[in-house]
Amino acid sequence: MISGLHHYALEVPDLAVAEGFLQDFGLETGDKDGSLVAMCPGRDQEQVRLVEAPVKRLHHVSFTIRPGSMDAIREALERSGTPVIEPPAGATEDGLWLRDPDGTAVQLLDEPQAPARPAAEALVNIGGTRQRTGVAQWRRATEDVLPRRLGHTLLFTAQPQRMTEFYTQVLGLRLSDTIHHDLVTFLNAGPGDHHVFGFISSTHRGFHHASFEVPSIDAIAVGADRMRGQGRAAGWGIGRHTIGSNFFHYNPDPWGSWIEWFSDIDQIDDCWVAGDWDVPPHLWGAPPPETFLANQEPAS
Repeated sequence: MISGLHHYALEVPDLAVAEGFLQDFGLETGDKDGSLVAMCPGRDQEQVRLVEAPVKRLHHVSFTIRPGSMDAIREALERSGTPVIEPPAGATEDGLWLRDPDGTAVQLLDEPQAPARPAAEALVNIGGTRQRTGVAQWRRATEDVLPRRLGHTLLFTAQPQRMTEFYTQVLGLRLSDTIHHDLVTFLNAGPGDHHVFGFISSTHRGFHHASFEVPSIDAIAVGADRMRGQGRAAGWGIGRHTIGSNFFHYNPDPWGSWIEWFSDIDQIDDCWVAGDWDVPPHLWGAPPPETFLANQEPAS
């Protein structure tokens, strides 16, 4: 029933600090209904919404749903005993609102995903493939480096099994893979990206990271250089993930969570079989910093 991630929303103490950080990351920002919103250049879809509040907390997550599935969602919510709620302060009234088992507000929008900003085909000379002849790639590699779309977000939770059951059995996401049973859980919305949502086991709920697709590994490197040039704190990467297989680089945000660029993520189909894997998060690259899995959001 869920077709994809629309945007995520956080409460943060200082919108001016947030705006500078998101602009350095490569997003376009603006004011909307008294909140700070951010979008990927060339994509007509809100990707981030930030509401001013004393401390940083996850405010809500928003998903699009498949056309014609709203009645089925309402029936699934009724069967599960999940009530429809009023939108939380600082959110729009669009769509259907509910709370997941962790108490996080969830918005379901009966609209299609906006197309990602178009990107040129990447011609490669790797393995046994020779697509690029007579072209000096270094002269083209940095032409398109900005985020194209919000791809996925992962949340901390103290009850990963219950959250997984809710998002799969009630809202229609599917299990992609897990690491160490339910240490990390990845969920997909059907054919397409390996995951659009997921959970990391923790002592309490919270926001871990959001991830934005860029056109190439070169774009990831340029983004990381841009953040360093702006004096932003050192992140984690570049590397290639195990689960999902995507290239990545993360930067810590000003509130103790993370933001990621990714490229070359696994694409799955209806025949995909979920597995449980005993692997680190990275196939190659430096190991994650000790703070990477630390839930710094206040318990509520």
